[in-house]
Amino acid sequence: MLYHCISRCVRRQYLCGEDPLTGKDFSHRRDWIRARIFELSDIFAIGICSYAVMSNHLHVVLCVDQAEALEWDEHEVAKRWLALFGGTPLMRSFVAGEKLSDAQLSAVSSLIEKYRKRLFSISWFMRCLNEPIARWANSEDNVTGRFWEGRFKSQALLDEASVIAAMAYV
Repeated sequence: MLYHCISRCVRRQYLCGEDPLTGKDFSHRRDWIRARIFELSDIFAIGICSYAVMSNHLHVVLCVDQAEALEWDEHEVAKRWLALFGGTPLMRSFVAGEKLSDAQLSAVSSLIEKYRKRLFSISWFMRCLNEPIARWANSEDNVTGRFWEGRFKSQALLDEASVIAAMAYV
């Protein structure tokens, strides 16, 4: 399934490019965003069909591959999740191959199923994309508070014509 997602900055925040009012150049943020998008595509079961970073918003066309995530074994899911988040000591022990009790293995299995679903979720993908960018930009701008205009917007691309139109737009 393909989706066109858009995240927009709040107020007059600059995501990328030169701010004509202040003259400050934010072009280096494009590299942050590009690196993060491709880092996440290596972890999630979500491919990047196209993306565009504009002055105050970004577009991504995502291809969700649920079947790929469902084929991953438990260790693969756990490793991918730990690449994003530190994980619990129990999950780190599981990935390290330590001997676990049946109760611990049961807890790990239930966590892994939750993580597997998140690893093909566009909501989790966009969260993992937008949150660090907001933190980096706020830190660089020496401000606190919201950087993104609420939650991302998403549109499912249900047929070939909508895919082509979205890809051409982006």
